[in-house]
Amino acid sequence: MTDIVVLGSTNMDLVAYVVKPPQRGETVTGREFRTIPGGKGANQATAAAHAGGAVSMIGAVGNDSFGARLRSTLEHAGVNTDHLRTVEAPSGTAHIVVDDDGGNAIVVVPGANGTVDHLAPGDEGLIASADALLLQLEVPLAAVVAGARAARRHGVRTILTPAPARPLPPELLDATDLLVPNEHEASALTGRTDPHEAAAVLLDSVPEVVITLGAAGSLYAARDAEPLTVPAPRVTAVDSTGAGDTFVGALAVALGEERPVREALAWAAAAAALSVQRPGASASMPYRSEIETQYAS
Repeated sequence: MTDIVVLGSTNMDLVAYVVKPPQRGETVTGREFRTIPGGKGANQATAAAHAGGAVSMIGAVGNDSFGARLRSTLEHAGVNTDHLRTVEAPSGTAHIVVDDDGGNAIVVVPGANGTVDHLAPGDEGLIASADALLLQLEVPLAAVVAGARAARRHGVRTILTPAPARPLPPELLDATDLLVPNEHEASALTGRTDPHEAAAVLLDSVPEVVITLGAAGSLYAARDAEPLTVPAPRVTAVDSTGAGDTFVGALAVALGEERPVREALAWAAAAAALSVQRPGASASMPYRSEIETQYAS
C-alpha cells in the first residue's frame, strides 16, 4: 500500500441545494440542506484511503459535535487520526451553495484549522515514514511550509494543491515536487489564462505540474517531458464539490504504485468522474473497486 500523510483542513460542509445561486442582495429558496464532513485536507485523506492508500491525517478539529463527527468519519474511512488534534475552538465550517448544474460557491470559516500553524511533536516522524505528503492552503501557511520542508528533508514526495489560490512563497515552491492547481488557480498564480502557458510558467518554480481542467480532463507538464493531456470520462455532474480533492487523493495513490503518468492521471480522472455524479464531498468519494471498474470502461 502507498503510505500517505495529509496535512490540512477538516471542515463540516453546510450545503444548501438550489436551482440557481443567489445574486448579491437576493434571497432564494433552497430545496435541500445537508451537513457533510469535508475540508480539503480531510477530503484528500478520505479519497486516498478509499482508493487504497494507507493514510494518516495531521490537522485539528474543535471540541464540539462537529469535531467528533469529523474525526469519526475519517476513522470510518480508514484514516489514522492519531495526529488530528482536538483544540478549544469551533471546528472549521464550509458554507456551500450547490446549483442544479452541479456548480458550487463556497465560504470557508477556518475555526480550529487556524490553530494548525506548526508541526506538533511526532508530526515530522510521521511525514518521514510516508511515500507522499499532501498539502493544501486551508491551514496557516507556516504549517504548510514546515510540512513541505520536513518532507524534503526525508525524501518524501510533496504534492501541493494551491487552494484557496494565493501567492506561494519561494520556500514552499522549493520544497514542492508536484503542484496540482485547477485552471482558475493556475491562472491566478501565473496571470496566464491558457493552461499550457500557465504550466510553462509554473515549471520555473516546481519540477512537475498537473492542471485539472474539469470535464476536459487534466494537463501534465514536467521539465524533462512533453506536455500530456488526459481526457476525463463523460458524465452528468450532480455536485462537483470535492472532485478536485478526489482527483488528488487518487492520483497520489496511483503515483505511489508507480503507475505511468498517463495511466495515473486517467485513473484519478475516473475517480473524480464518479464523485461528481453523487452529492457531497467526502460522501461522494469512490472506493478502489469502483475506480477500477470506471477506469476499465
